[in-house]
Amino acid sequence: MINARVMYCRPGNLFKDFVIEGNEQTVTSTGRVAVGFKGKGDRMLRGCLADADKETREKYSTADHIVTHTIVQSGPPKAKRTERLICGNRTFYIIHVEDASGLGISTLYYAEERKDV
Repeated sequence: MINARVMYCRPGNLFKDFVIEGNEQTVTSTGRVAVGFKGKGDRMLRGCLADADKETREKYSTADHIVTHTIVQSGPPKAKRTERLICGNRTFYIIHVEDASGLGISTLYYAEERKDV
């Protein structure tokens, strides 16, 4: 039964490991508050990455962030909204997290790929 999950995946959509980085507030030398991301690499999730379709982009995008990808993970949510996921040299900013079944069986992450980071 384990092979049945991978059977319908395309070669580019196989399961990948994502490092979760949480946001952290720091005070700069001028006294302003700056938000940065920090992670030690100890929090990870394994998920399947896919492009977001038109309906998903319209439903979950905000004025500041446009949904570009969907990440599907089995199990309950491991990352929260406004955290960052890193997979190799790609960076994703989580815009919305949805527990698909409400029972913790699978989780959908709607994310924006960031190329400026």
